Amino acid sequence: MAPATLIENAFVLTVDAQRRELPRASVLIEGSTIVAVSTDPIEAGDAVRVDGRGCVLTPGLVNTHHHLYQWITRGLAADHTLFQWLTTLYPIWAGIDEEALHAAALGGLTQLAQSGCTTTTDHHYVFPREGGDLLGAEIAAAAEIGLRFHPTRGSMDLSEKDGGLPPDTVVQTIDEILAASADAVARWHDPSRDSMLRIALAPCSPFSVTTDLLRESAALARELGVRMHTHLAESVDENTYCAEHFGSTPLEYMESVGWVGPDVWFAHGVEFDDAAIARLAATSTGVAHCPTSNARLGNGICRTRDLVDAGVPVGLGVDGAASNESARMLEEAHQAVLMARARGGPTALTTRTALELATRGGARVLGREDEIGSIEPGKLADLVLWDLSTVAHRDIDDPVAALVLGAIPPIKASWVQGIQVVADGDLLTIDTEQMTTAVATQHRRLLDKAR
Repeated sequence: MAPATLIENAFVLTVDAQRRELPRASVLIEGSTIVAVSTDPIEAGDAVRVDGRGCVLTPGLVNTHHHLYQWITRGLAADHTLFQWLTTLYPIWAGIDEEALHAAALGGLTQLAQSGCTTTTDHHYVFPREGGDLLGAEIAAAAEIGLRFHPTRGSMDLSEKDGGLPPDTVVQTIDEILAASADAVARWHDPSRDSMLRIALAPCSPFSVTTDLLRESAALARELGVRMHTHLAESVDENTYCAEHFGSTPLEYMESVGWVGPDVWFAHGVEFDDAAIARLAATSTGVAHCPTSNARLGNGICRTRDLVDAGVPVGLGVDGAASNESARMLEEAHQAVLMARARGGPTALTTRTALELATRGGARVLGREDEIGSIEPGKLADLVLWDLSTVAHRDIDDPVAALVLGAIPPIKASWVQGIQVVADGDLLTIDTEQMTTAVATQHRRLLDKAR
């Protein structure tokens, strides 16, 4: 168990139900849990003391959508549409194996940790037959980095020959997928309150999986008590595909196969109309808003304000690094504000709402709002201490504006489960120089295999 830690004199943005903002406050961590938050002195005995003067303390950021394997294919297909981008990259991704994915995951998770993320999902759906234990490789990487991890066992069973987009070499049969999905839950899923590892099931998208796979994956997930995730309503092309193949909108199709409810969250949701937003709200179905990726691929601007106003659970996601080469979590809060205002005007999304989406909102999407996402006694100690004493931030009076609209501040310290992961911007858990070399090696190796 980690020693008790007392963070003192920080500006604490609790993001709790009262949205309390506490100047010169202290937070006491014991073990994995926050035990006290106060503007009065806290008696802490021999706790490790961290001086938070000039800093703002926030809940750890929660990333609700990612594809870690893409870290080693950044910068490719930079000027393509979504479907062009997919068909260009699928043959390269077909060469993914354990070694490549482990390096990619270390790279992507390092970038997340150094941009304020303490909990992340991952949607891994590419399983080449000779790839090895791919899910295990990224789970091992997350344990090395020290982030709270929600990987999803993704899947594809609709290949090019069947009218889908992925090549035949990366799809599996329904029986293979369901067996592997059940095995993943049995091996790794930890439903306990302070769990560092939870599994969800995640068929890839309406245009890469069959109706039977969607229906049976939903039944299996609910039988096993795990969550469900997929891409939905990401582009106009997807609307056209669903209209032509199913005679419905993307959400109508997904609801017909059991894919709505408080245990479901969709990535993107750019093309949700009024009826879809109302249905998402009525069923408490979540959305992972990925503003940078949506813009990078030219897919449009999500109706974030309308989703939030309707009561839809909304979190933020960096998405895969092949469609967001930066993949910095705090940057998504910045982009969420800009994209919402570009669509709906200067009051469409406030900086505080953006911070809430990145923390409490993401926790709600993952079903963990009682455990993470805010700073209050009893919550798990996933925290980030941002240094606002720099030239880029010191004269911005509003700490939320400094965080969300300013340059990404240095991280003085961050904790996951009460254990410090970042100190003065540096990751404490792995050799980042060695990791960077491994990432570059695997990038070249994957491209060589594709050639």
